[in-house]
Order: sequence, then C-alpha cells, then structure tokens
Amino acid sequence: MLNPKRDESEINEEKIVDQLRSIGIDMISEAGSGHPGIVLGAAPIIYSLYAHHLRIDPENPDFFNRDRFIMSAGHGSSLLYATLYMAGYPITLDDLKSFRQIDSITPGHPEYKKTPGVEMTTGPLGQGFATAVGIAMAEANLRARFNKGKKEIIDFNTYVLCGDGDLMEGVSYEAASLAGTLKLNKLIVLYDSNNICLDGSTSQCFTENVAMRFIAQGWNVITVPDGNNILSIVKAIDDAKTSTDKPTLIEIKTTIGKYSKLEGTNLVHGSPLDKEDVSAIKEKMQIRDIPFTISQITMDDFQTLIHNRCKNLNDKFLKAVENMDEEDKKSLMDFVEGHKSYDIKDILYEAPEDKAEATRVTSGKILSSIVPEYPTVIGGSADLFSATKTYIKDAGDFTSENYLGKNIFFGVREHTMGAILNGFALCGFHPYGSTFLSFSDYLKPSIRMSCMMDLPVTYIFTHDSISVGEDGATHQPVEQLVSLRATPNLEVFRPADANEVIGVYRAIFEKKSGPSVVALSRNKTPILEATKISEVAKGGYVVFDPERKLSGIIIATGEEVHLAIEVAKRLQSKGLDIRVVSMPCIGRFLEQDQEYIDSILPVEVRKIVIEAASSMSWNSIVFNKKYLITLDQFGASGKKDDVYKKFGFDVDSLEEKVENLLK
Repeated sequence: MLNPKRDESEINEEKIVDQLRSIGIDMISEAGSGHPGIVLGAAPIIYSLYAHHLRIDPENPDFFNRDRFIMSAGHGSSLLYATLYMAGYPITLDDLKSFRQIDSITPGHPEYKKTPGVEMTTGPLGQGFATAVGIAMAEANLRARFNKGKKEIIDFNTYVLCGDGDLMEGVSYEAASLAGTLKLNKLIVLYDSNNICLDGSTSQCFTENVAMRFIAQGWNVITVPDGNNILSIVKAIDDAKTSTDKPTLIEIKTTIGKYSKLEGTNLVHGSPLDKEDVSAIKEKMQIRDIPFTISQITMDDFQTLIHNRCKNLNDKFLKAVENMDEEDKKSLMDFVEGHKSYDIKDILYEAPEDKAEATRVTSGKILSSIVPEYPTVIGGSADLFSATKTYIKDAGDFTSENYLGKNIFFGVREHTMGAILNGFALCGFHPYGSTFLSFSDYLKPSIRMSCMMDLPVTYIFTHDSISVGEDGATHQPVEQLVSLRATPNLEVFRPADANEVIGVYRAIFEKKSGPSVVALSRNKTPILEATKISEVAKGGYVVFDPERKLSGIIIATGEEVHLAIEVAKRLQSKGLDIRVVSMPCIGRFLEQDQEYIDSILPVEVRKIVIEAASSMSWNSIVFNKKYLITLDQFGASGKKDDVYKKFGFDVDSLEEKVENLLK
C-alpha cells in the first residue's frame, strides 16, 4: 500500500533494484527469449532515474510536461516493463508474464502506443539516442516559445539509456554532434558502459575514448566508476541537471549479467539463463526462487519514492498554464491537446509566366506559405536548402541562440535528420526534412520508425529522376521509389506539376497522422491545364482522354506525365486513342473503391506504365512486364535529354514503344 509518510531513509533501495532484476529475468525465462545481461547490469541505472529524478505520473502517463525517458538499448525491454510495473503504471503481472507473446502489451522491444510509459519504438540501435535529440530540440523550441520572463511552463528533461551498441552506430555520432552544436542542456544520456557486445569484447571493434569523443562534440561527460552504486548515479544525474549550455553523457561502468555465472561475458547478452543460474542469482539477491515473486513492501516503497517527488505535477503544470495570458494559453493548450488543423486551401501560389516550373520550386513556394502560419510545422535540410528549396525566408534559423527558428540546419546528417524529425513529431509537431531522393537510403531506418509509430513526418526528396543528368548514376534514383512504396504505412507522392504539388500538400496536411514522402523534380515541368489539385487525394485520375473507344491507357507519374500526354497526342493522329492517367500516389489510388478504380482503369483496356524508375512498383496494376516502360538499371552522366534518349524516355522512343505495344 502506498505510504507517502514512510521515512525514505528506511527504504532498502538495493532490494528494489534486485526486485527489478528478478522480475526481468523471470520474464525472459517465461518467454524463452530475451536479453538478461542488461537487466542484471543496468537495473541500478534505471532505478536511480525513476526513483530520484524522472518527473512522471504513472496514473497519467501522457501528461505533457513530463520528463521523457528513451530506452535506446531497446533489447532491455523486460527491465523497462518491470520498472513501469513496479512504478505503478497500468501494467499487470499477467502482462509481464506475456512478455514477447502475440498481442501482448509487452513486446520484445518497446513499441510506441502499445505499453503505457513507453515514449517511442526502439530496438534498432542508435535510433532512440538520435530521436531523443529531436525531443530535446522540440522541448527547447516550446520552452523558448512559451516561457516568458521567469515563468517555467515547459521545462522537461529528456533522458536516454544507451549501451556500447548504440554508440557504435553512426546515427548516434551524427546526433551527438548536432546536440552539442545546439547546446541542448536538458538532454542527459545514461551510458551503460560494460565493454561487451553480442559477439564478444568491445576491444575487438570499439576502442576509442568515448568520453573524449563526446567532450570534443561539446558535451559534458561524467563518469560513475561503480554502476552498482545508486548514490553515485543519483548524484551524477543531479550534476548533469545543473548544466546550462551542454548536453551530458554519464558513463556508468557496469558488469553485464551481474550475479550470473556468465557475468562479464557476451554469453549473457541475448539468451535466457539456465534454471540453475536463475536460482543462484536469486539466492544471492535473497529473493525466493519462485517465478514472479514480488515483495509488496518493495513495490510500495518504489512507488512512495516516486509519489513523494512527483505528486501533483500535472496540477502544477495546469495551474502555471492558467496564469499565462489568454493568447499563449490557448495556443499551448491547443498544442498539448492535439487540436491542430491546417487549412491550406488558400495557399498563396503564383505560377510563372511561362507556365513551367520544377516541382521542387513549387514545393518551396507552398512551404513558404504554410510554415510561417503554423508554429507546429518546422523542418530543414541535410545541407541542401538551396537545392531542395526548403529554406523559409524570414522564419529564422534554429540555433543555440534561437530555438524559435524554423529552419533546421541538419548538416550532412541524413540518418539523424530522420530520427530527429521523429522526435519532433513525438512531441506534437508536424516536421519535415529534405534531401535528394537518391539519398533517401540514408534515412530508411528512421523512415521505418516513422511508419511504425504512425508519426506525421513529411520527407521531401528532390532530384527524383535520371533527369538530374550530369551528376550521374550516383545521384539518379532508380530503386528508391519502389523501396519507399513498399514500406507499410508510408504514402509516397510523385506530383507531375505545380497543381499536383499543391494537391499533395493538401492531402498530407488534411490527414492527422502517418508519414509521407514527396518526390520532386529538379527540372522544369509544364504546368498542365488537365492536372487537378483536388484529384491528387484520390491517388490517380485522368489527365487526357480521347472521345472515341480506348485503344489503351498510359499511367505515368512526375515528369513523365507530360511526356505521356505528348505521346498520346501524337498517336491519336495515327488512329490510336489513348487515355493518360496521372498517378501521384499508387497507395492512395489502390485504397479507392473498386468502382472508382475501374472507372479510371477499365479491366478490358491494355495499360502501359511510363516511369523512369524500377518496374517493381507496378505489379499490382500491370501484370505483364512488357507493358512497363520503366528503368531497372542505374543511370548515366550526361545532358538531361541525352540521358533520356539513352534509356528510351525521350518522346520519340516512348511513342515507338507504346505504338508497338498497342498494335
């Protein structure tokens, strides 16, 4: 029973830590799989954080001004679930017993929106670390926006538990570099440093001085030589919280698999312990050797420590909000409660006189109309603002001196850009990031996390075709579109012209969740009279139609749409009546009702696809590969028209191919 009046000096904290260890290894034994090494080694770290520092409310896990804890070392999920259960979150003992089982709320690695108290999906190492940087950036932005004078309305810390594996991954290096540059002082990383990875000692693969590396990147570094010493860990976190201009890494030296006969070795990392070892460990900890034995006193003591420190946190936050001026209060509460609507029907857009414009340029104009109007829309580029046209004039730059800036300079760090965008989205923003489509491969792990967490992140990828020309095959995307289209829960748009770009942004901002990709051209494309802003939301629609019976249908996307229309017009004079369908989003089109799909693509009419990218995107629409005029090889360096001609995407070649197919 929770006892707020209990003298905290009487609480046996080591007993609580051992209880967490015991539950964690019981879960792994019950499941027959898991990672006991981190449970036994890092339990004092997570305990110290939850008992003495983390500002949380287990009864209201999502209250906005809570501290965020990211389990970047996601293989330690059983330790996290045990901690959340002991702390009083709405998790049952049966949930713990169902660890790693189908449809349980305790999956093998933490998953966002599945387990109360889990802030993000983690497991791919480094992702949690990098996303936490985005969360800290979001907090800095909100703090700068709403904390006026001496009022501390927004002031949450972001904590991370990571291991050697996280810090080996390149994404964490990218993220740490940017975090230091931005002086994110409310970011605190707890580094479970045990010198062991899955394949053996880190001496075989990871020998740099991690502390000096982080110092060089602009971080504070604190070392705790004994990871079993709760007081030392608590003090180190206290010291980290006093930083005013740097994030902090606390390197805590631990022993992986503490108390196990395999302790200190890689053998205890990723496999369940044998029954005899579990019994011996529990004997050392003086815990009964019965699975899921939990001392109620120990559990109550843990919750008492949390309650005494965190009681009424949300009430205090709401009271502080009440004392804000009315405009700021409404703005903050709309943000906190998720009341975000984006009315972009009145987008300010002026077409060029020649009625031709690269879709990347149109995109830049649309963003310049949207971003200043909505505080929740923020983004940037991986050192390609001038190329992707995503720099927003007069919106300010996000720097350590100006967290209100809306242009984020990610530098040449595509991987961490994606993770940071996820961090912003987890805090309620609608962020965007930009680079070349061929470099989307660098972001794929972060995009995958966006999709799993259903986050409203917009990925803007320009230079979307072999029409890039002189930069050559390395910069000419071929397989990227199909890779992105194959990712569950990701909408991929490739607009044909300015009208469709406007339609794409409307479609993206009208939906409440889920990530999107916008693939945009480097070169000018004609702004077509036949393209329709409102039809983009359906994924595909007719842009050219003959009056007589159809000889065939051409389906095209992006820059190839105007080429397809030109081909259709030429062949019309030869007696072939061809419909042209623009399909900016295959996924959306296939979600329409069958009546609409059949009206656009009648079953009895032959269909031909023209897209200068992999053929593999189209097997759900066109079943015979000979009707796919696509590209399944890398491009070449040369003038745009020469590259098109080499690979058969000039109008003359396309006309000949289509005519032969239909005759």
